[in-house]
Amino acid sequence: MSGPFTPVSNGLRVAVRLTPKASRNGIEGLAPDANGDLWLKVSVTAVPEKNKANGALLKLLAKAWRCRKSDLSIVAGATDRYKTILIAGDPATLTGQLEQWMKEGGS
Repeated sequence: MSGPFTPVSNGLRVAVRLTPKASRNGIEGLAPDANGDLWLKVSVTAVPEKNKANGALLKLLAKAWRCRKSDLSIVAGATDRYKTILIAGDPATLTGQLEQWMKEGGS
């Protein structure tokens, strides 16, 4: 299985499986897909219309990861539930921060 975090030259890519119109906002942990790849499972209460769910996703991740919302962008899957988020910054630093975040329970 590959993890949801992939270092790239300008930051870190994160594979996310988003559930819109959920009963609450939250990061629910890691979940494998049919191919065995791991995705970070996230739920938001926002509807998937007019980019509302994507905005709620970025806001939730920025708060959880203690970074600026402007450092996050959706680079793939804007209209799909499977998305790739780019966190801009130093890949090594970001990887260490997210590994620590996962160890602390990922919330």
